[in-house]
Amino acid sequence: MDNSLAPMLKELRLPAFAEHFASFEQKATKQAWGYDKFLAKLCEEELAKRYQARIAKWTHEARLPTGKSFDNLQIDLLPESIQKQVIALRDNRDWALQADNVLLIGPSGVGKSHIAAALARQLIESGVRAKWMSATALVQHLQQAKQELDLLTAMTRFDKYRALIIDDIGYVRKTDAETQVLFEFIAHRYESGTLIVTSNQPFSQWDQIFPDALMTVAAIDRIIHHATIIEIDAQSYRRKTQKQQG
Repeated sequence: MDNSLAPMLKELRLPAFAEHFASFEQKATKQAWGYDKFLAKLCEEELAKRYQARIAKWTHEARLPTGKSFDNLQIDLLPESIQKQVIALRDNRDWALQADNVLLIGPSGVGKSHIAAALARQLIESGVRAKWMSATALVQHLQQAKQELDLLTAMTRFDKYRALIIDDIGYVRKTDAETQVLFEFIAHRYESGTLIVTSNQPFSQWDQIFPDALMTVAAIDRIIHHATIIEIDAQSYRRKTQKQQG
């Protein structure tokens, strides 16, 4: 390699070029590569390195729960209709690019959070930025911003994430301060960014989250518009789990 090439590659931020230049130069000489093939091989390595770095960065900042991915999701324990819904979401990211939502409803222990985390991880690997937040942590963050008269800025900072996971929305305490900021955030994301929401409460019980009927209806309308709704039945899920363990 020419002595002037290494600093130029560093300045241009092409580390994979510098790393593979010598070995590819030898291959090019032995196999009579043309200049275009030699350059294409270096570009492939650079793109691969950047992809891995981006995935690592986005995965770290997403703060997804550990150990929850499609690799270890026992999807066969879910009803066939739900399996089809989950697989369709896994295999096509268009819903996230179109700001469609996903709502996972069911009692504790049926895999809602696991599915949400697996979808988020799949989106990141597909080039879609995602962020995981428990509903309680999100509300506390927004409340603090509102007290500092900076709520809009706080909500706008989440806009860089095409998909935001709100886990356990039912655990938000029914107070005016908490539910108001949560509603404002749902309204802010409406048709502009994807929400993946998990809830252990059916829609009929969402009045326990929001303080009045009008706000409850408005929040539900915004979430379910352009949404995939996955309702997991506890009995069927646990029955299959017991059979598998037996």
